[in-house]
Amino acid sequence: MITEKAPGKLYIAGEYAVLEQDCPAVLVAVNQFVRVSITKSKTSTGLIHSKQYSQDSIHWVRQGSKMVIDNRDNPFEYILSAISFTEQYCLEQNIKMKVYDLHVNSDLDSADGKKYGLGSSAAVTVATVKAILHFYGVKMSNELVYKLSAISHYSVQGNGSAGDIAASVYGGWLAYQTFEKDWLKHELSTKTLSEVVNEAWPGLKIELLTPPKDMKLMIGWSQKPASTSRLVDETNANKAALNMEYKNFLAASRACVLKMIDGFEANDISIIKKQIRANRKLLQHFAQINQIAIEIPRLTRLINIAENFGGAAKTSGAGNGDCGIVITDSNTDVAALENEWRHNGILPLNFKVHQITLAH
Repeated sequence: MITEKAPGKLYIAGEYAVLEQDCPAVLVAVNQFVRVSITKSKTSTGLIHSKQYSQDSIHWVRQGSKMVIDNRDNPFEYILSAISFTEQYCLEQNIKMKVYDLHVNSDLDSADGKKYGLGSSAAVTVATVKAILHFYGVKMSNELVYKLSAISHYSVQGNGSAGDIAASVYGGWLAYQTFEKDWLKHELSTKTLSEVVNEAWPGLKIELLTPPKDMKLMIGWSQKPASTSRLVDETNANKAALNMEYKNFLAASRACVLKMIDGFEANDISIIKKQIRANRKLLQHFAQINQIAIEIPRLTRLINIAENFGGAAKTSGAGNGDCGIVITDSNTDVAALENEWRHNGILPLNFKVHQITLAH
C-alpha cells in the first residue's frame, strides 16, 4: 500500500489581495494532514472511500483508459479532479492505466466534522496527486505536484489563488504570489498537460521563509466554519464598482506583505508584528467597502485578547469564521492568553508549523 499525505495551511497575511497578480501573501503549513492511501484493486472495480464521507463511497470501472463513475451525487469533486488530471499527465508519459482503491483520511476537521479552515480541499488534492504519481512510479518534484494540484483544484473551484496548494506542497513558512489565470486557461486549451506543467508560469512565485528564532505562532479557532469560495465570489462581483478603492487596497496589501517578508529576512519579530496589525486594518477596510463580514465578533474578541497580552493578531484566510492567528515573542504569557480565549468561546489549536523535506 502507498500512502501520501499533505498538510493543512493557514494564511498569515495578504488575504483577498493574493487573488491578483503581483500581490504576495504569507502562509504557513500546519501539522494536520490529509492522507491518501492507494492499493491496486483485486477486481475490475475500483473504490474511492473517505472516512469523512463513510456513507458515500464511489464505485467506478475502466472503459478503455477512461475512468467511469456510477455515482451521480458525490462530495469528492477535488479528489476526482486530481485523479483526472494526474492520470492525464501519466497517460501522456505512456503509462498504462490500472484500477485501484483510494482511501482518504483527514485531520483537517474537528471531531464533530466542523472545518477549521485549514484548506482541506487543497490538502486532499495534493495528497491525491502525490499518491497517484507514486502509484504509477512517476518521478515527483514539488513543482510537478504543485502544478498538477493547482490545475485540478482550480478546475473545480473556479476562483482562488492556489496559495493553499503551495503551502500543502512546500510546507513551512512561505511567501506566495499567484499565476496568471487567463494564461493558464489559454495554455490548457491549446497544449498538452505535460507541456503546460513544464512551462514557466507567469506571475507564480513561491519562496520559503525562515521565521525569527523566538517567534511563536498561536492559532485560535472561532468554532464557526466559513465558506471561502462564497466570500471570494462576493468580492469578485464588487471589483468593477470599487475600481479605485480596490486598486488602493491591492497596493497597500502588497506593500504591507513585502515589509513583512523583509521582517523574516531581517530576523525581526517587531517588523512582522507591526505588519500583522497593518494587514488587519486593511482587511477591516476591505470588508467595509465590500459589505462582507470578515472579522466576526468572536474573531474580534480573539484578536483583542491576544493584543492585551502583547501578541499581534488578525483573522486568517477569508474570515467570517474559522481561525485567527497571533504572532508572539518570548515575552508573551501563552498559557494565560489561551485561558482567556477559552473563557470567551475560542478554542486554542495546538498545531505546529510543518516543514517538508523535498518530495521523493
